[in-house]
Amino acid sequence: MSMTFFRNSLTTYAMSDAAAGALRRRQRKARAFSRLFAEIRGACGAFEWVSLAYLAWITSTIAVFHKNIAHPGAFFCGHCAIAATILALAVISKQSPHARALRFARHWYPLPLYIFLFEELNALVHAIFPFWLDRYFIAFDHALTGVNPSVWLAQFASPALNDFMQFSYMTYFLYLVVLPALLYAAKERRAFWEVMVSTAIAHYTVYFISVLAPVESPHFSLASIETVRLSGGVCTHLINWLESYALVHGAAFPSAHVAGSTVAILASWRYRQWLFWICMPFFLCMCVATVYGRYHYVADVLAGLATGVWGFYAGQWLMDRRGALPVGHDGGEL
Repeated sequence: MSMTFFRNSLTTYAMSDAAAGALRRRQRKARAFSRLFAEIRGACGAFEWVSLAYLAWITSTIAVFHKNIAHPGAFFCGHCAIAATILALAVISKQSPHARALRFARHWYPLPLYIFLFEELNALVHAIFPFWLDRYFIAFDHALTGVNPSVWLAQFASPALNDFMQFSYMTYFLYLVVLPALLYAAKERRAFWEVMVSTAIAHYTVYFISVLAPVESPHFSLASIETVRLSGGVCTHLINWLESYALVHGAAFPSAHVAGSTVAILASWRYRQWLFWICMPFFLCMCVATVYGRYHYVADVLAGLATGVWGFYAGQWLMDRRGALPVGHDGGEL
C-alpha cells in the first residue's frame, strides 16, 4: 500500500509539474502577445485607426455578402494583407529611426491606398444592393435645375473648354499632394497628419456611402441622350486614356473628387492661405467639371462638399485624441 501511495504521489507530482510548466509557457506567450499588441498600438496613429476601421468594415461586408461578389476570397485575403502591411510598416518605421525610406513610405502610403480602395469599388458597389439608384438622382437634379445638367452643359462644349474642364477635374490629384508636401517639407508633422487623417475620413466616408447607395453616374445612365462627344486636347486624351484602364462603374455618390478636394481647400485656408487663394478658382471649376464631364450629378457634388466638411472637422477632432500623432522610437513626432 505504501508503494502504491508513493507511485500515486510521484504521478501527481509529475502531473502537477507538467501542468505548472504548461501554465508558465502560456503565461510567457500571453506576455509576448501583450508586448506585441502594445508595440503595435503604440506605433499606430489616427490614420491607421481610420484605415483599419474601414478595412474591417469592408472586409466584414465581403464576408457577409460574399454571394454577391465575384472572387470574395481574393478580396478578403487582399484586405487582410493590406492591414498586416500597414501594421508592419508602422511598427518597423518606429523601430528603425534611421531608415528614411521606411519613414517616407509611412508618411505617403495613404495616397495610393485611397486609389486602390476606390478602384476596387468596381466589384464591391453591388455587394449589398444589386441595383442602381440613378433615377432618384436624375429626378433630384431635374427638380433642382429644371434640366439634366450634364446634358444641358453639352451645348457649350468645344475642344478648348473640354480640355480646360478636364484639366480642372484632374487638379483633384494636386490637392491631395501639394499641401501635405508643403507641410511635410516644413516638418509640420501634426498639421501633415491632420490633413492626411481628414482626407482619409472623407474618402472612406465616400466609399462607405457608395456601397450603401449604388449610383453609376450620368456617363452611364444618360448615355442614350448625351449625344455630344467631349473631344479635346492633351488633358482630354489623358483622361480618356486613364478611364480606358481605371474607370469605375459606380461609386459616384458622393463625389470623391469633391470630398477630398474640399478637405484640401479647408486645410489650405487653415495652414497656407496663399495656397487657398490659388486653388479656390480651380476648385470651383472642378466642381462644375464633375458634372460637365458626366462623372457626377449635382447631388453628388453637394454630398461631396458635405462629406469633405465632415472629414475636415472629424479629422481635427480625432487628432486631438491621445496617441493620434505617430511617434518615433525616441518619442519624437514621426
